[in-house]
Amino acid sequence: MTPYLAVRVDEHTEVPRSHVKDGEIVLNLSADAVRNLQLGNEMITCTGRFGGVPFDLMVPVVATIGIFAKETGQGLMFQGGDLQQPPPALAGGDVESKSIARKPSLKIVK
Repeated sequence: MTPYLAVRVDEHTEVPRSHVKDGEIVLNLSADAVRNLQLGNEMITCTGRFGGVPFDLMVPVVATIGIFAKETGQGLMFQGGDLQQPPPALAGGDVESKSIARKPSLKIVK
């Protein structure tokens, strides 16, 4: 399964702004897409490729909207509003963006 991380982008989030859509970005965290992945209590860091160009990513854990499998769309969503739709099983590529609303609760997406 390919892990995807949906992130709300703000001034504390370091991602390529050209790949942000509607203040959000979806990151492919597979071993083929990122290097030096570190999942900390406060920050998620790694190096990812965007259009073939490496970029050091820094994502505060509190900016995480959800994590899900590309192939099935199943995973966990941290919601902050009415969920417009569950994350899609996204097509290939390094990074893809999708607008996802949020509500402060944890929900299993099937």
